[in-house]
Amino acid sequence: MRALVERRPGSPRLVLAVLAGLAVLYGLAAATRPETAVAPAPAPRKVPVASVTAVCPDPGGSDVGVVTPPGGGGRGAAALVAGERTLATLTVPGSLWQEKLKAGSPPLVVTANGSMAAGLEAAQTRRETSGEQRGLAGTRCVEPGASAWLVGPGPAAADVTLHLANADLAPAGVEITVYSGEGPVAGGSGDTIVVEPGESRAIRLRDIAPSPLVMAVEVSTAFGRVTAAAHAVMSGGRGVDWLPLSADPATRVVVPGVPGGGGRRDLLVASPAETDTIVEVRVVTPDGTYALDGHDAIEVPAGSVAAMDLSAGLDGRPAAVLLTSPVPIVAAVTATGTGDRVDVGFTAGAAPIDLGSVVADNRTGGKKSSRLVFSAPETAGRVSVTMLPRKGKAPEPIEVEILAARTKEVELPDVDGAFAVVAEPLPGSGPVYGARVMDERLKDGRVLTVQPLAAARVWAVVPPVTGSAATVLP
Repeated sequence: MRALVERRPGSPRLVLAVLAGLAVLYGLAAATRPETAVAPAPAPRKVPVASVTAVCPDPGGSDVGVVTPPGGGGRGAAALVAGERTLATLTVPGSLWQEKLKAGSPPLVVTANGSMAAGLEAAQTRRETSGEQRGLAGTRCVEPGASAWLVGPGPAAADVTLHLANADLAPAGVEITVYSGEGPVAGGSGDTIVVEPGESRAIRLRDIAPSPLVMAVEVSTAFGRVTAAAHAVMSGGRGVDWLPLSADPATRVVVPGVPGGGGRRDLLVASPAETDTIVEVRVVTPDGTYALDGHDAIEVPAGSVAAMDLSAGLDGRPAAVLLTSPVPIVAAVTATGTGDRVDVGFTAGAAPIDLGSVVADNRTGGKKSSRLVFSAPETAGRVSVTMLPRKGKAPEPIEVEILAARTKEVELPDVDGAFAVVAEPLPGSGPVYGARVMDERLKDGRVLTVQPLAAARVWAVVPPVTGSAATVLP
């Protein structure tokens, strides 16, 4: 046994000799190795979306449209479920499902996979012609998320109801923060509302913060995901609509789709930052992009919401509002109609429609009209617009050119019944922002609703996968 562990004389010299030989061989290999180009790192891949969930918050009494644009290959299905009832199962891309749901219907949950997922959209529109809720109220049905922003009138000016829904299989912990013209008035204390799987809640914001005339609402989750939507009934019978989701806080914000025509146009800007800020304001109109005289900037105190009347400067022209700030902000525009009884519509900060956009519920003909308001704040844009009717043959696509730094309004042709609209940027187009404006002329005034164009859920970006020893070595 002793012989097995005994060190032999000369062993260290042998080891050193072997190491020296290996070093020489390595040096020769490195010196004689042919030059090879270093392969560039693979770029992220764009793959079709394979699964989508969207929730229509309060569809009772509303016309609801659900559609997946044509072009997807392979199998797929979209299930439309309200409470315990499955209303429909859709399997054909390009075919619009449209139905008016009964009053009191629970939130409609739309889940899609495969070929029915890429680009799927749903929207709801409710029409009221009398009473406190007179007007058109429309909204895009939204996907679950961990954060959402809404900007619009506060409980002192409107009865605002926040609708939360959890379409996932795990509970969600929701925190609500309300900013007003005087600063934060609710939230930030760590209070969490738990929304169980399959549960929906309607929260009157005046119970949380009764005083704001204007507000920004941040809905965030400590765990899980929810959908968030807000319904506003203006006091004094001054109209009704849903507040569209605003783009996340950013130092550059574009609010598209400010309707043309008479009535008041109010810009609302909110800053969740801890310092005061001055926001540069420019408008993108059919005549060009410029600052309005005396309205080229708006001061927003820390954690507050500020308002500015743009009516006189816009003079009835359709527009987008371009905002630049040293700190991240969110923004929206309130548009008030005309007539003996007015209605109201809202648009909010949005992303460009680089991947295209779909609006699932539209009407034209008679006293009803729908139009698209496109803006190209930077370079010229080119967009193809396709209509997908519920019945009958689809009209030929329309090609729209938007000059650089201009806004262009496109009236949609008369279509028999409900239809969807698909807007797709063409090759070489610059960034395009937009909204759909739908209105109806009644005896006592025009009713309207605005839906900012959201980027279609068509593609997902998958980060590159590379071989690396770092995955197994410290």
